[in-house]
Amino acid sequence: MKRRLLLSTILAIGGALTTFADARAEAGQAAAASDGAAVMRRLTPEQYANVIEEVFGPAIELGGRFEPDLRVDSLNEVGSGRVSMSATGMAQYYLMARSIASQALSEKSRKVMLPCAPASAQEPDDACAAQFLNHAGGLLFRRPLTESELSIYVKTAHEGAVTTKDFYTGLSLSLASVLSSPQFLYRQTTVASRPDHNGAYTLDAYAKATRLSFFLWNSMPDAALMAAAEKGELNSDKGVAKQISRMLSSPRLSEGVRAFFADMLQLDGLSTLAKDSVLYPKFDTIVARDAREQILRTITNHVVDNRGDYRDIFTARTTFLTQQLASVYQVPLVNDVPNGAADTWQPYTFAAGDPRVGILTQIAFVALNSQPGRSSPTLRGKALREVIMCQKVPAPPAEVKFDIVQDTSNPEYKTARARLTAHRANPVCAGCHKLMDPMGLGLENFDGSGAFRTKENETVIDTSGELDNVKFNNAVELGKVVRENPATASCVVDRMVAYGLGRPVTRTEMAWVDLVKRAFAKDGYKIPDLMQTIARSPEFFRSERRTTETQKASAN
Repeated sequence: MKRRLLLSTILAIGGALTTFADARAEAGQAAAASDGAAVMRRLTPEQYANVIEEVFGPAIELGGRFEPDLRVDSLNEVGSGRVSMSATGMAQYYLMARSIASQALSEKSRKVMLPCAPASAQEPDDACAAQFLNHAGGLLFRRPLTESELSIYVKTAHEGAVTTKDFYTGLSLSLASVLSSPQFLYRQTTVASRPDHNGAYTLDAYAKATRLSFFLWNSMPDAALMAAAEKGELNSDKGVAKQISRMLSSPRLSEGVRAFFADMLQLDGLSTLAKDSVLYPKFDTIVARDAREQILRTITNHVVDNRGDYRDIFTARTTFLTQQLASVYQVPLVNDVPNGAADTWQPYTFAAGDPRVGILTQIAFVALNSQPGRSSPTLRGKALREVIMCQKVPAPPAEVKFDIVQDTSNPEYKTARARLTAHRANPVCAGCHKLMDPMGLGLENFDGSGAFRTKENETVIDTSGELDNVKFNNAVELGKVVRENPATASCVVDRMVAYGLGRPVTRTEMAWVDLVKRAFAKDGYKIPDLMQTIARSPEFFRSERRTTETQKASAN
């Protein structure tokens, strides 16, 4: 009974914190996102998992269920600054926190995790609890705990030990409350004035460290970055530049780049992607999972490992495959890895003359941007416009009918081109489809699962098209056209700036973004250099007058 009472009390505390987070989000975040103020972003599931692994080790099993992400302005990272926390979601996070805390402080793990041993395993030990909670809490909050915070968590551990007559159970309950706190679940954005910048506001040292680490590594700051924040080194441009250079040279940069492109390309859609199993028997959840990994490996290998021109990802022939992906691509893949399993990744270069060139012809792009039972030049063209080139395509009118487009067995319209041509006869449809179809038709040699074909309904597929008045004949030429279009390089800068800031760019920041784009071109369109340019800019840490403190005030 006492244990249930204690758990109910902790859940009530979590509920109160949730109410605060909701109020903060509703009262301050939307306004902050529009006026350039720093926003508090909720950890994404991947970021949450990364932090837990770094603090408690890779053996921890998360379990539980995350609150859904929110995509705003094409990015989940922007949406993470707008989402609040539902009561149900908080309960899920708490259950996950309890599981993690129990594993971290299990009899097997506690000797590694704890810097001390209690005087008695059956009684409270505030000194030992404080030592552990101060260290673990500082890591999880990405800043030192305040005296008040530490006092609350030590008291929770004390009362838990008294109630359960077990020091470790009490400490586990307290750790769970840390893990279910908004200070952990949200990335704090405390700001301070800068007398040397005419009273402008900037993130404080620990918030800078957090922004840098999640931008470059998609995880929490490491010990060196936290030490730099503690020593005040991040309060100078020189100190920031030193840490950025160190972080860019780390192998962990690949994780940050992967996270960005997974968000930009909206690869989260692959986790729920379903295809008609009769039409596409080779496509399943494993193929979808591997397709996501393939495109990310391709990109990071090119832009990070080889420091290549970003635009070349649309024309490069080298990628990575597993045996199952090779089967869908219909190419031979010799497993030359000793004792390699079917899911072993191997580099593969498509031969000259092969129609598969660049990421636009990979399963992750063509299958994701298709219907369950057919390809879709419209969806693919829309993705090219919106995802790759940052050009908004209007939504179709509500009354539009797609009967002709959807009927793939119509003997009069045997190919997607023929069906779309008939569909565009409706003047209401013609305007929007002109922005998408001529581009997407260049990828029609790839069916809804991403497999190559030359015919549809026994009719040869015509893959010619045009993009902004530049004509092409097939997917290979389309990749070249996309590479050379100025919007392609411009878009990745716009997305990366918004991704790093966690909000859309304001009007006053547009001149800065233009300078970033010029530097990107001058540096040879190198992604690591782009990340460095953004992170070293004062604008990356700057905040308008709406500080975290005023957000809290407006929420009360």
